[in-house]
Amino acid sequence: MNKVGQRLCVFFFGLPLAIALVWFNSFHHIAFHAVIFAASALGSGELYNLLRHKMPVQPRPLAIIAAVLPAFVAAVCAVLELPSVYITYALIVSILAVMAYEVLAVSSFEDSVFHLASSVFVILYTGFLVTFVSRMTMLSASREFIAIFILMVSMCDSVAWFFGVLFGKNNKGFIKASPNKSVAGFIGGFAGSILSGIIGWLVLPEVFTGSIVKVICLGIVMAFASIVGDLAESVLKRSAGIKDSGTIVPGRGGVLDSIDSIIFAAPIYYFGISVLFL
Repeated sequence: MNKVGQRLCVFFFGLPLAIALVWFNSFHHIAFHAVIFAASALGSGELYNLLRHKMPVQPRPLAIIAAVLPAFVAAVCAVLELPSVYITYALIVSILAVMAYEVLAVSSFEDSVFHLASSVFVILYTGFLVTFVSRMTMLSASREFIAIFILMVSMCDSVAWFFGVLFGKNNKGFIKASPNKSVAGFIGGFAGSILSGIIGWLVLPEVFTGSIVKVICLGIVMAFASIVGDLAESVLKRSAGIKDSGTIVPGRGGVLDSIDSIIFAAPIYYFGISVLFL
């Protein structure tokens, strides 16, 4: 199957499967949390490998365990209904752990700046930011909020790709981070995200309350966050000199290639719905 067919299969089968998993709200979304944790762990491993191309790094087990600790604690907090402040504590413990390792276990310190910068970046990027997806499960109407979040990010990416293929041949290259991205693609991304918000407003009026302007604004912000998240990972890959973060996801590359927009957009969406609808 070619890359286009693989990408279409991931969209038409993967998106409904993801929403169905969210709707299966047994034990406070425990199955969904397992997927989030696995994505955090795999994404952390891919990011570690990417950074290793450019700089000295700490031992892989230390960096990965420190990165996934906040994601694990977020899942525990959600399932056991504990305060989310423990997620912040886990972040602090992870950062202190990699710093302590550098102080206690390293005998030569000329690369310590790179060691700490790389480990802390992995902790924050694929560890801590992912926890905002878990935090959504602690909200009232968690299923509805998460489903529209997944729809917004997926539609932004997929409609952007579709518009880019159809209309983007002569308007590419204005973004240096990803020269294949087109103006038409960006327009499609914003349209897909806004349409997803309107769908949520129409189908779930008891959750997405108030004026339609609120979901349109949320859709615009989410499209921007999703696109920047995708471009940010492109910058990392270009700097490291690699094409994809991995090969595990058909038609997309690695796990990190698949969750880059989610990582960036999750805290934006969490703050957005907190202000607009909670």
